[in-house]
Amino acid sequence: MSASPRYSKVFRWSKLISITGGAQAIVQGAGLICGILVIRLLPVNEYAWYTIANTMLGTISLLADGGISTGVMTEGGKIWQNRDKLGVVLVTGLYLRKKFAFWSLIVSTPILVYLLMHNGANWLSILLITASLIPAFFAALSDSLLEIVPKLHQDIISLQKNQLTVGIGRLILTGILLFIFPFTFIALLASGIPRAYGNINLKNITNAFARKDQNPDLTVQKNILKIVKRILPSSIYFCISSQITIWLISIFGSTESIAQVGALGRLGMIFNILTVVFVTIVVPRFARLPNSKILLRNRFLQIQIAILALCGLLVLLVSIFPNQILWIIGEKYKNLSPVLVIAMSSSIGSFLLGSLYSISTSRGWIIHPILSISVGIFSQIILILLLNFSTVRGVYYFSLIQTLIGIFLSYLFVFYVFQSKRFFTKSNVRNQNDQKINISY
Repeated sequence: MSASPRYSKVFRWSKLISITGGAQAIVQGAGLICGILVIRLLPVNEYAWYTIANTMLGTISLLADGGISTGVMTEGGKIWQNRDKLGVVLVTGLYLRKKFAFWSLIVSTPILVYLLMHNGANWLSILLITASLIPAFFAALSDSLLEIVPKLHQDIISLQKNQLTVGIGRLILTGILLFIFPFTFIALLASGIPRAYGNINLKNITNAFARKDQNPDLTVQKNILKIVKRILPSSIYFCISSQITIWLISIFGSTESIAQVGALGRLGMIFNILTVVFVTIVVPRFARLPNSKILLRNRFLQIQIAILALCGLLVLLVSIFPNQILWIIGEKYKNLSPVLVIAMSSSIGSFLLGSLYSISTSRGWIIHPILSISVGIFSQIILILLLNFSTVRGVYYFSLIQTLIGIFLSYLFVFYVFQSKRFFTKSNVRNQNDQKINISY
């Protein structure tokens, strides 16, 4: 007697999540060990510089993307089974990413130099730190776009193998080099070189599903830029708002406070496994769904119920075991127990907010930047007037409250989407080939 469709679907999802989650547990475990090695082996001032440089790398990468990856996911979700058309979408996205990267460097590099100087770095250290970001930055220009293709085809195993290679390579380099040379630029190189190698492997994986020997297409470019125009203002704002905690404490706090914020942020990376599993499995499948209002609404509610339950459980665990969690990052940071729950709640909230953003934008549901930025700036002004940014507690209260406001606004927007007819008109329905696909979500 065959199993019921419901049990078969549960089994498939359980198997997929366990494979992805198991591999990501190893990848994120390696990343966590690397982070702990960096925290423990670098002097406090070097780790403060490392935190600033890593933060700026994230800013540069976000600005270089500007919504391009979302546009590629949205356009690719429409024609994901056509190797030629998918290749055109990918090539067009890579072409746009390179153009954005130049302006990203022009804007971000002076800020990096200023923050390092403000926190005691000499010119030699600044030069070495800036140069050491190059491998990771160039890998970042393409890896997030290249991953979209195997994600759409759910070639999870190839992605996992590549991520394992990068994670283990980073762990080995970090473990060997930092014991001998405990400097910020060495830690950054140990992270960037394996990522650049993994980028080469990603290109080979992508070749099986998309032809990259093509020229950018003006129509595809126009469609991607439509999404970029909606996302770019928010991306610029997000670059500022998401990194503002580090920037504020870099200006108003001490070098020790920067290191403490960086150490707590490193602990927050434990939750990256959730983000990776979500964007690898859930987002591409949500992007591929037919444009049925009822189907999309039901899937969205199912996803959110599961995520909210998981987030609540994680906050509870952190509140029960604060000292055990702080033991991971060492004696230098054992006094951070009073702010640990706030910091980890902020990280968990960021995962929830990121998941909302990912599934919404994968369907082209993009909140108007004027609304999101206006609400964000207004709330930030109020919080800046009320909070003390020379302390770790003040910085993380700022981060947590901002995250909660973003979550509330995102839920309101999705509610508006499902109440509106314009997101589900005939012009938005996917092509007939996609409609005929039996998608087991």
